[in-house]
Parts: sequence; structure tokens; C-alpha cells
Amino acid sequence: MSDLCLLRAGGTALLVDVEGPRLPRVLHWGADPGPLAADEREAMASALVLPVGGSMLDQPWTPTVLPTQDDGWSGRPGISGWGPGGAHPRLRLLAPVSLTPRPDGGTGLNALGADPEVGVRVAYELELEPSGVVRVRTTVQAIGEHWWDVGGVLALLPLPQRAQEVLDLTGRWCRERSPQRSRLLHGGRVRESRRGRTGHDAALLMVAGTRGFDFGHGEVWGAHVAWSGDHVHTIEKLPEGQAAVGGGELLHPGEVHLAPGESYTTPWTVLVWSDQGLDGASARLHTMLRARPQHPRSPRPVVLNSWEAVYFDHDLTRLLRLAQVAASVGVERFVLDDGWFLARRDDTAGLGDWQVDPVVWPNGLHPLVDRVRELGMQVGLWVEPEMVNPDSDLLREDPDRVLARPGRRALPWRAQQALDLVRPEVFERVLGQVSALVGEYRLDYLKWDHNRDLHEAEHAGRPAVRAQTLAVYRLLDELRATHPGLEIESCASGGGRVDLGILARTDRVWPSDTNDALERQQIQRWTGLLLPPELVGAHVGPPVAHTTGRTVDLGMRLLTALFGHAGIEWDLTTCSPGELDRLRAWTALYRELRPLLHGGHTVRVELPGAGALLHGVVAPGRERAVFAVVRLTTDADAVLGPVHLPGLDPALTYSVRLRHELDDPSAPGPGVDPVLRQRAQGLSLSGAVLATSGLALPLLGPASGVLLDVSAAPWPTRDGVSTSARAARG
Repeated sequence: MSDLCLLRAGGTALLVDVEGPRLPRVLHWGADPGPLAADEREAMASALVLPVGGSMLDQPWTPTVLPTQDDGWSGRPGISGWGPGGAHPRLRLLAPVSLTPRPDGGTGLNALGADPEVGVRVAYELELEPSGVVRVRTTVQAIGEHWWDVGGVLALLPLPQRAQEVLDLTGRWCRERSPQRSRLLHGGRVRESRRGRTGHDAALLMVAGTRGFDFGHGEVWGAHVAWSGDHVHTIEKLPEGQAAVGGGELLHPGEVHLAPGESYTTPWTVLVWSDQGLDGASARLHTMLRARPQHPRSPRPVVLNSWEAVYFDHDLTRLLRLAQVAASVGVERFVLDDGWFLARRDDTAGLGDWQVDPVVWPNGLHPLVDRVRELGMQVGLWVEPEMVNPDSDLLREDPDRVLARPGRRALPWRAQQALDLVRPEVFERVLGQVSALVGEYRLDYLKWDHNRDLHEAEHAGRPAVRAQTLAVYRLLDELRATHPGLEIESCASGGGRVDLGILARTDRVWPSDTNDALERQQIQRWTGLLLPPELVGAHVGPPVAHTTGRTVDLGMRLLTALFGHAGIEWDLTTCSPGELDRLRAWTALYRELRPLLHGGHTVRVELPGAGALLHGVVAPGRERAVFAVVRLTTDADAVLGPVHLPGLDPALTYSVRLRHELDDPSAPGPGVDPVLRQRAQGLSLSGAVLATSGLALPLLGPASGVLLDVSAAPWPTRDGVSTSARAARG
């Protein structure tokens, strides 16, 4: 085998130097140069060698895939820990390597390394997916006669010097996925989460890119840690010209203590490169996710969740009426939210006692469940199995069932504590109760919540975020093994647990507890950086958002909720006949468009001016697309100007129309301008024109938007003559 391996898949390539005795070194991660002969790989490697400057190592060097000070790497070490001999940031890992072909068209690399003097062995795995996404994980084993504590293991890949800017996300409850951007300077840009869950402020995807990169332009390199506990994302640049991006699990001192022979395996870190901006990176990530065996294959049903309709007021007559109206507007899945179990009249009691409250539900949930099924809808239920209220039978029986230092409790958060699922008897009790509910009511769906950070998370006096996270994963795995058809949503007081670790075991995420459509436009836009729309819940809320107090027009709420796994969270029994008609038209539109929305490529554009956004989904063959153009706020400019529609085939001619199913029929139309009238009926333009010259739109006020439907097949009219044909005849 040549000492230079070229891994290629999906337009991405890695040139890897596997010449021993050290671990492999990645010389290039980016555009695929095509198949190269051995001498061409040698020439490429030589061209990438950086010069040696003053007061540096005596010869050119490249960090290994697990760089330490022994490799010459002065940044955050790829692997560190300590044993009886002290701390070890300078491990000398000597290794053989092997290439691993994959049947799905990807490829991979496996390497073994060991430092016998310290007593550590590593097994490094790198997979290059057919989508061009890279996945990395490492197993660390204590060898010899002594224990070893793992301090941290990072998956790092190199960045070129043309990467000059950094973007990641932050946020808070009901304001998740807020982008923040800066220059890439010397030193580290490090995002650590110590919340015991992914966090509302999670980086989501840590991105470095060329200057001025945006959704459709520039070269970007990004990393996501597929883990639901504490984690770290990092981009680090050294003055010597070396830089890297990556991440891994954040371990607390003593959290992973390896006795001789024991091992620790990191979560997967997902790394992605694109030369087509952030949308190109998203396309690779979405393609990878859609290729998973467990990815949802059935159409994503229209959901009604009862929370903002009834809150804790679980009155059977009221809920039966709500279900009746929901079915009449096209809802396909009815979810009963919080308030159904023992003593649950508010959020201060009952968590941990997963039994139907006989006072509120004397016949159990059967009267509601049976009627929902008679109406043709699936049935879902809200649970929060990882949490417990002090006011619960579970803690009255044993107050030490919480995840905390013995004899202590973490500060209260929503009047609840984290349940210690590491304890086998607690794990089995929760699994048994939830499984019994799923079995008795033949539930199709669980909304699985997680409403607090984990503070002072300890089990038996040791840090336990990792153990708790693994216990949650096992709980989900065993529940789904027992009930194979069950779907589960990851909710964590909204978007506090959005990551690919939890999504390996669930079917969608709830990205935020706010249904305010203006807030949701940005939240869903940036959640889409990692996740395709079918994995992101998006609901139509009531006219006044209960989290912000803002009133938003129904058309804007419908348009916003269309671009995701759509649903409703509103007391439909209070709606007017006109509102119900519009909801009925919207669910029909969603069913029409969901094969496109949940199978196409996400595109986004930053429009000029304040608060104007464009996003859409383009079919894989580019024969059809839908775009939303929204204005969140007013601007000094009265009009947006022509908007450019990305992602279309420049050689195809498209029929464009405004979809009015979301409009209020009692409101004025798009205007008296005859061009706009024609556009409302249909307009034919090439993909090249739509991408370069653009399309003028009706005036948009604040908190409003339009839906553009673009098709390479002309739209039929009542007389059977297409609008494009009529336009051609003049």
C-alpha cells in the first residue's frame, strides 16, 4: 500500500499520509482532485508542505489525527489523560493503518496506536460517507498494569489558511439557533457545553470558511459532535500556519476511569466540507441523514399537539371536541401533552409517577384514544421520563433517586430534579412504566421532553453526565426494540437537545417552545443548517404567541409552519369557520408539497435590507421548487426589489405562480399591477433568468410573506391550456 492514501466520495477527498511510525496525518481535506496515481499523490503532498520559519521545529511537520505535543502540536491536544505517572498531553502513539472500503460507495481508514510506556492504546476510525461527510470516533484502552483516566479526545481535521472566518450558533429558551460570526484569529475559538444536555446555546455546527462565505457562496469546513451530553467544539489556529476544526465529548475529571483492559469509545464527530457555502454543507449533511436506515420513510403526518390548546385542563369533553375539529381540518396525528398523569394539575407535582390520573381520567385514556382512532388519526402522548418532581411518589419512597451528590440536590428548575437513570432499579421502573403505557394504548408517538439542565450531575459520588446520557440512549433503544413502530420526538424545553446523537434514536426534534412565527423563521432557518425539514417540528400556534405576546397574522403562521414536519398547537374549537377553511387548505397544501419539502435540497438567501428572508426547497432533479419570501420587519426601502431564486436548472424553463392557499380570501389580492396579476396566474422564465435577474414581488408588510411555486411543467388552467402556452401565443 502506498504511504499516501486518497479517500474520495461525494465530491470530497482526503489525502492522508499513513507512513509510520506515528498515526496518520491528513494533508488535504476538501475538493476531490479525481483519481491520482502514486506519483501524482506524491506531487500533491509535496505541494502542500509548509515552509519552516524561525524558532520552529527543524523540519516541516503535519499534526496527526490525534495531535499531541509529541507531534509538535501546541494547540488543544487530540487526546489527553492521566495515570499513576501523572498527566499525559504528550502521548507518543505509534501505529499501523488500514483502508476500509464500504459497500455503500464510501470509504474509510482505521488506525491503531499505542504508547506502551504510558499504558494507552487507541483505535481510530474515520469514515468518508457517500455524501462526502466525514465521521470520526476513537476508542481508548488502558493497557498494562495501571489505570488511566481519559481527560479528553477530540476529532480534528486540518483547515487551510484561506479559512478566515468563523460561524456558530448560540441561543436561549425560545430564541434558539442565533448565528454569531467573527474573524478567525490566532488561538482557539472554543464552545463548551456543561449543561448535561446539548443546550439551547449549542454551537450546532462549528464552521470555518473563506472570507465572506454565506449560504450559497464560499468554501466552508464544519464540525458537529453527535452527542447529547457535555461536549466541546473547537477551531484553533497556530502562528506556525497550522489550524484545525473539530470537537468531542467534554469529560469531567474522573468521569472515565479505565482499569487495566477497560476502554472508552467517543461519540461520533461529524465533519463536512463544501465549496458551495453553507447550503452545500447542509446538502451533504441532509443527504447523509436521509440515507440512514432509521430515517423516517413514511410521509410526516400533520400533528395536533394539545399543549397550547388546553394546557393542564384535561377535560374529556373538551378534548373530544378538539379531536373532532382537528380531524375535520386534516390533522393526522393527535398528541395529548402534559397533564394526564398522577397529581399533574400544574408543573410542580407528578413527574416520575407515570400512571394515568384516575381522578381526571376514571376510564383511563381509552375514551379519548379510541375516539381519535375512530376519526382516522394516530395517537401520541407527552412524557418526561428523565425528570422527577420532589412532590412525587417516586421521591417520597426514596429521596436519593435524583442525579446529585449523596445527601444533596441541585438547585430547583421548573420544580424538578434529574432522575438518576444510572441506578438499575430506577431505569427498570421508568422503562416498565413508559413501555406499559405504549403497549396499553398502542401509542404511535411519544413527545419526549427534558426540561432542565443537569447541574452537579453525580452518581455514587462521581461525575455522571456521560453515564446518564448513555442510560437515556439505552432507555430509548430498549423502548423502540419492544415497540418497533413507535416514533419519538426529542424535546428539551424546546430546542435544548438537538443533535445527531439523540436523532439516532428519535424521529424529529422540537426546535423551540415558541410558536411565534417571526421567531420561528430564524430558528427553523438555522436548525436547517444541520437537519432536513422532515426532522424539524413546525406548528401553527394561536394568533397571540404565548411565549412572546406578539400577534401574528394567520397567513404568516401557516407559511412558517409549512417548511418542516408540520402541525398545529392551537385550540381549534375557538376558530372561526373562515380560519378552519384556511387550515383545511393549508393541510392539503402540505400533503401536496411534503414529498418535495422532505426530499429536496434546502436553499437560503440573505435579502438586502432589514428582516427580509428567502428560503426554499428544490427537488433533487431541479424540476420543481417552492420558496418562501418573508419580511419580518419594516425597512427604509419600500420594496424588496427582484429576488433571485437559487438552485434551479439554468437550462430549464419554469412556470412560476404565487400560491394563495395561505391567504385570507377577504383581504385584497396581490395588487392591481397587470404583471403581478399575470404572475398570480403563472409566468414562464428560465432558471438562468430567475437566478440572475430575479423576480419582483408584491409589496410585503412586516410579518408577512408569499409562497412561490416553481415548476418545469406548466401549470394547467380550467380550459386545459397552460399559462406558459397562453403567454407564448400572446
